Amino acid sequence: MKEGIHPNYNEVEVKCACGNTFKTKSTNKSIHVEVCSECHPYYTGTAKQVERGGRADKFKQKYGL
Repeated sequence: MKEGIHPNYNEVEVKCACGNTFKTKSTNKSIHVEVCSECHPYYTGTAKQVERGGRADKFKQKYGL
């Protein structure tokens, strides 16, 4: 690698809007995020899956079949 052309790669603290913090490495000085693995619905288990009917189900419902 050439000397002097690469940015500094430092350990930084990531701060979430929920208050959670964790450390990672980045070229940025600090990182602020809105959603992290502690507050995201998919990771916390509060996500809801909605089953939507397809085209055939809509047809059957429309014509009472």
